[in-house]
Amino acid sequence: MTPKRKHKSTLGRTHCRRQSRQHSARLRAYARPGVATLIVASILLAPSAFGWGDNADRLIVNSAVATLPDEIRPFFEANRQFFVLHVTDPNDAAKQSPTEFHNQFIRLDHYGQYPFANLPREYKTASRKFSRRSLDANGLLPWQIGLYSAKLTDDFRTANWASAKLDAALLASYVADAHDPFNTTVNNDGHLSGQIGVNDRFGKGLVNRYSLFFYLHPNPAAFISDPTDHAFEMCLTAHSWLENVLLADRRSYEGLSDYNDAYYDRFYSEAGAVLVRQVSDAATDVGSYWLTAWENAGRPSLPAQ
Repeated sequence: MTPKRKHKSTLGRTHCRRQSRQHSARLRAYARPGVATLIVASILLAPSAFGWGDNADRLIVNSAVATLPDEIRPFFEANRQFFVLHVTDPNDAAKQSPTEFHNQFIRLDHYGQYPFANLPREYKTASRKFSRRSLDANGLLPWQIGLYSAKLTDDFRTANWASAKLDAALLASYVADAHDPFNTTVNNDGHLSGQIGVNDRFGKGLVNRYSLFFYLHPNPAAFISDPTDHAFEMCLTAHSWLENVLLADRRSYEGLSDYNDAYYDRFYSEAGAVLVRQVSDAATDVGSYWLTAWENAGRPSLPAQ
């Protein structure tokens, strides 16, 4: 059993609580009531306009439940349908709110060369160096993950189960975003490399066409000592796959006049392994963030539903 460790999120408590209250109020306006009976096939619905498609988000959160230890899995199993339904709430909110949109990416290459050591990982230090406006313009994703990790911890600690369910879904959405290579770059839609729409073709087109054939194999959830720092590491790993995906897209389009079935078959052959790996790793990390919040809250007893 993972020993309890001190929570080391690099967000200040005051900043975290203030921002999370404001942000939760905005997102709850977009939460959809009701829970439908869902099976794996029904996860594959219409895609969203931001980040991974909604289908990928649902696959990730659905797979994350199985990564959890026996002590907490029943709570998440009982609320699986809720998580599948609400993991896409930030995507819906982002269509209406530029503020929310900026929470779903970070343009790492704006800050220099890999591994982007020029960007401090502690938010206050980074804001003093670059200004809050600059950080906001280039994305806040790792800090948003740190914020929601702390918020879910508070929900568990205070036995606020309704908030815990919603915040677990929202945290899962941001963790999923951190595994999409196109959420980590200035070239977010391929415009700088002459590959407009490659982000959609990778994160939505391939998922929508081939996800029923994915072999997802997430690892068991593990404790995360520093949620914000780990979020940066997830983004760095995703960014490291960017050139591979761009090259695969170029090769797959050679000799074609449009992005047809032949293109997607080639693209899946070239980039499918990267996609499946990122989706699987995202499921592992979602489970790990849930487990970490529970551990940092003192390992409370969770309700059966």
